[in-house]
Amino acid sequence: MSEQPVIVLVHGAFAESASWNRVIQRLHGHGRTAVAAANPLRSVEGDAAYVRDLITGIGRPVILVGHSYGGMVITQAAAGDPNVRALVYVAAFAPAPGESALLLSGKFEGSTLGAALEAYPVASGGNEFRIAEDKFHYQFCADLDAGEAALMAATQRPVTEQALTDGLTVDEPAWRATPSWFVHGERDLNIPAAALRFMAERAGSRGTQEVIGASHAIAASQPDAVVAAVLDAVGHVQG
Repeated sequence: MSEQPVIVLVHGAFAESASWNRVIQRLHGHGRTAVAAANPLRSVEGDAAYVRDLITGIGRPVILVGHSYGGMVITQAAAGDPNVRALVYVAAFAPAPGESALLLSGKFEGSTLGAALEAYPVASGGNEFRIAEDKFHYQFCADLDAGEAALMAATQRPVTEQALTDGLTVDEPAWRATPSWFVHGERDLNIPAAALRFMAERAGSRGTQEVIGASHAIAASQPDAVVAAVLDAVGHVQG
């Protein structure tokens, strides 16, 4: 049996590393090692460089799991890296070269994210965005209770305009050479389910699960479905 990979979880915009807590608890229950990265949400290249540093520090084979914008990051970070053995896209972008999160989210109808955002300038230039707290529950995690949604709204990590408009810069996206799995919610209001289906099919997904009624915050609301996708990837890697 090959060396057990470390599962590296990369959150997306308007979330933070603790958004993976239920997934991590279940992975630990299966005897798996998991690390949740603190994604800076500043730029695709910069965020991917951070994830590459984390992979180097781990020094073992990894499975990269990305949520939402985190899919942009893992696609960039994993390109050409033999230590990345599989990719799992959790309600996540799987871009081709030149494609941005903003472009992909608007490729199909159904996203209501734009109307839920608040923008303000940042010292490094441009703006950053957060979801308005009174709109967070409906927009991001409608299938969680109001108390948990309020906590998630208060702890959300804003994302820069640059990160959302940066295109993938690698010549070959990681999903062309690295096996991938996809899981997403049927009622995702950030990234339309049609866009998520399109990206999974284009990437040649080894397994795609669409969870009926699930929101964008599927790692919190449907952790068993996410864990199933990750364990499928682990099984493939370990043979």
